[in-house]
Amino acid sequence: MKVLITGGSGFIGSNFIRYCLAAHPDWQITNLDKLTYAGNPENLKDIENDPALSKRYRFVKGDICDEKLVAGLMKDPELVFHFAAESHVDVSIKDPYVFTRTNMIGTQTLLEAARNSSSLKRFIHISTDEVYGSIPSGSTDEDAPFRPSSPYSATKAAADMLAQAYFTTYRTPVIITRSSNNYGPYQYPEKVIPLFITNILEGKKVPLYGTGKNMRDWIFVEDNCSGIDFAATKGKIGEAYNVGGGNELPNTEITNRILHELKKDSSWIELVTDRPGHDLRYSLDCSKMKKLGWKPKHDFADALRKTVQWFKDNDEWWKPLKRQLVSKGQVK
Repeated sequence: MKVLITGGSGFIGSNFIRYCLAAHPDWQITNLDKLTYAGNPENLKDIENDPALSKRYRFVKGDICDEKLVAGLMKDPELVFHFAAESHVDVSIKDPYVFTRTNMIGTQTLLEAARNSSSLKRFIHISTDEVYGSIPSGSTDEDAPFRPSSPYSATKAAADMLAQAYFTTYRTPVIITRSSNNYGPYQYPEKVIPLFITNILEGKKVPLYGTGKNMRDWIFVEDNCSGIDFAATKGKIGEAYNVGGGNELPNTEITNRILHELKKDSSWIELVTDRPGHDLRYSLDCSKMKKLGWKPKHDFADALRKTVQWFKDNDEWWKPLKRQLVSKGQVK
């Protein structure tokens, strides 16, 4: 089966490609990625250097907003997984236009090519729990209204609505997944868990926003990959599916667990000015996925320990990226 994956050189996309090559021996995967700052060819170097796996993997450098390129790549695949997105909230606050272009116009470009494809069976649009916005209590199911707070989440909500509109209007075979916060190997070190781990490994304090009481549900990236794959193969076209880890924790708890793993105390925490419009709490109701027969496999403590160890063992991967972030002023 021919499969097109956009944004496959990023954190979740590269983990998904690695997962699918192992889980689906009959898949031939094309990875379309622009290789912006968070798209890293090193993420899949092991695949490219593997004689067997490299026969089932092809990389195409390009922009999802390039109509001609996208139309050509959309002619053959039966499955499309659309990961490509600008995803860092802080960056979206400073430069919202690039988020509008990639997350909205890029998605529309892909959907337009998808609706004209004769081979396509399913188009899996990868989204986020942030489209639902902050909730004081309870959990959001897939029918909850969208209340995005940042330019990032607003553009992702718009992309979700475009995907749903293409199903309703053109019967484009869309399925949407909305995941909670991911963590794991190959995560770009601007995000909170790898940022905190690598800061401590560099002897720096960890910058905790505000009071640290913001709540997030965390899912290990391998579980998210299995959930997306499950929704793609078992889900119903035209539906959305929440994919969460069931690990709802305040940022203070995440921070303290990382400090514990690295044998540091709370003196390594530096409270910093909160992010503008910082959502207090996200929580996903994933009963729809559970009814399909899926649930996450990884224990949070074990998976966090595995993540910490991965960053300890792979400083040659993250140190050049961290230097780039420091030079741009995105982290200290």
